[in-house]
Amino acid sequence: MFIRNPRNPLIRPQDVKPSHPDFEIIGTFNAGATSYGDHVILLVRVAERPTYSPNGVLRCPHLTHEGELTITEIRRDDPNYDTSDPRKVENRRMGELLLTSISHLRLARSQDGVHFAVDERPWLFPSTPDEGFGIEDARITQIGDVYCINYTAVSRYGVATALVTTRDFVTIERHGIIFPPANRDVTIFPERINGLYVCYHRPMPAMFGGYNIWLATSPDLKHWGQHKLVLEAKLDGWESGRVGSGVPPLYTEGGWLSIYHAADRQDRYCLGAFLTPHDQPERIIAYSQQPILSPESSYETQGFFPNVVFACGAVSKDNLLRVYYGAADESIALAEIPINTLIDQLTPVASR
Repeated sequence: MFIRNPRNPLIRPQDVKPSHPDFEIIGTFNAGATSYGDHVILLVRVAERPTYSPNGVLRCPHLTHEGELTITEIRRDDPNYDTSDPRKVENRRMGELLLTSISHLRLARSQDGVHFAVDERPWLFPSTPDEGFGIEDARITQIGDVYCINYTAVSRYGVATALVTTRDFVTIERHGIIFPPANRDVTIFPERINGLYVCYHRPMPAMFGGYNIWLATSPDLKHWGQHKLVLEAKLDGWESGRVGSGVPPLYTEGGWLSIYHAADRQDRYCLGAFLTPHDQPERIIAYSQQPILSPESSYETQGFFPNVVFACGAVSKDNLLRVYYGAADESIALAEIPINTLIDQLTPVASR
């Protein structure tokens, strides 16, 4: 249903300068997106790691408790560690994790939404203990003249969601953690509903339950409650591993349109969509029975973590929806579809 841009991937690791002279970029992906003036703004997740790694040694970058960047070295053949996942290292005895890279947010700007100039310096870099392993996967929601940017904060304390705001993408105000571990994939609605701010979020239960999409409300964007289950992962198929909200909900005449991601049990990530009433964002009235975008192109099926399409941002104008998505946890790509075409392809339901 989507048309991929012929210039894909739009932003690749080799297009971006590292934040540190001894680092290399391994991923530019999962960008938040918005319109600002006559530009499209992306806040790109930039993952980088130490350039030099001795044979048989993994070098894991992270912040100390005091906020200093440091590197922990782990031998690949150390039986105490599981190094099978290229994204992380797990201490088998202690259950503790380290990441093989550290991420920050980098601003990219474009007049046509296709050709992007990427800043040479980070827009937002990890600086607090709860960001010790990096900051990831920004979502941008414009509310009035304020841009609310929530992102995943990763540390030895877990995976949390934090919030910053800006009016000009120059001055940044930090608001700290809004969802404690373990919670991610927060998407904030662009206007109040029934007098309250609303978001979708994805708790990550350790013992019971699955990785599902929930709704919460807030009087101030910081304190969230009234949690309700919205969309569950399935027992099998393309949504059997997990589901999580992706692009901040879009207002359409037919209701709120949400683009979400889903993974199967083999960690193949696709995109889906659902529609809710304007005044009942917890109630799905139409949804995609099959993926609306699946990893098919080479830059989606091959890369740092293959077979992944993962969207955090989109912009819309004159009925055209442009979704900026991460491909194989390595690059940023663009796919487009008329909004009414997408909605017409959804399957109506009385409830779900």
